[in-house]
Amino acid sequence: MKGAMLRSIQSSLRRGNSASSSAHLLRRGFSSESAPERKVAVLGAGGGIGQPLALLMKLNPLVSKLALYDIAGTPGVAADVSHINTRSEVAGYMGDEQLGQALEGCDIVVIPAGVPRKPGMTRDDLFNINAGIVKSLCTAIAKYCPHAIVNMISNPVNSTVPIAAEVFKKAGTYDEKKLFGVTTLDVVRAKTFYAGKAKVPVGGVDVPVVGGHAGITILPLFSQATPKANNLSDEDITALTKRTQDGGTEVVEAKAGKGSATLSMAYAGAVFADACLKGLNGVQDVVECSFVQSSITELPFFASKVRLGKNGVEEVLGLGPLSDYEKQGLESLKPELKSSIEKGIKFVNQN
Repeated sequence: MKGAMLRSIQSSLRRGNSASSSAHLLRRGFSSESAPERKVAVLGAGGGIGQPLALLMKLNPLVSKLALYDIAGTPGVAADVSHINTRSEVAGYMGDEQLGQALEGCDIVVIPAGVPRKPGMTRDDLFNINAGIVKSLCTAIAKYCPHAIVNMISNPVNSTVPIAAEVFKKAGTYDEKKLFGVTTLDVVRAKTFYAGKAKVPVGGVDVPVVGGHAGITILPLFSQATPKANNLSDEDITALTKRTQDGGTEVVEAKAGKGSATLSMAYAGAVFADACLKGLNGVQDVVECSFVQSSITELPFFASKVRLGKNGVEEVLGLGPLSDYEKQGLESLKPELKSSIEKGIKFVNQN
């Protein structure tokens, strides 16, 4: 029973969010025997997202070494997940003096570190704390594993990705193909909500989500959703869009101020890291939405479909045909996204 459950979780992660055209290939994936050695670090592994993310990465057969890092508590998390009978060797690292060891030799660094927004905390409070954490972690990445792929989960992603880019530029290590803002949770939500409303099986659903990763900057393209649902009205699409944009708030309110989206975010982070590993390993046609350096709009960073490969981003894909409602949403989100990007850049230059 337990073995079947483990295989089922691994198989759902392998299927992940990728375009349906590649589902067959991805399910075949790599057996752990033939998969290359890959080291993945989770920075912030003791937290609400970090712990379930550590568990999910331990279940991934493409990971051979798993480094878990946080300012406290990581030896316990590492000991716990290390007992799971899967391929990867797990090591826990704690405090500034062990950060270098955690990062050395990494292929992928996933960063869920930071604090969630608590009741009474302004977005600026959150920004100042998390921006500082991201800046110091990225300074260490530039030093210890400058060629690693970086998956940024720490909020606000619309600002933390530009912060990382500026830190790497100053260190002379910036490679725009290897820096990703993880927006997969928006896609996961859009698929779930769409499937529920359209009454189609969620496993076969794909919905691109573009823009950014907060509020109105999140733009699900339901006009491009597959399978097509002709039973949805304009009001349904508006409601689905709003629900996708407000998904985080929905969870915060349901947890009555005692937490935010940790489990679904860990799942989304694991799906995206899995896609990056497949790309590194040469699996063809791995396509995910992500917030990356981009020229498909006038903004320097933008989330859209990205083809992943051995160098990280192989190709940033265009937006495709948009409905009038989506065109309007795109124009509405740009000023807010622009200001979040500029805020991140300014933070690094002033600190």
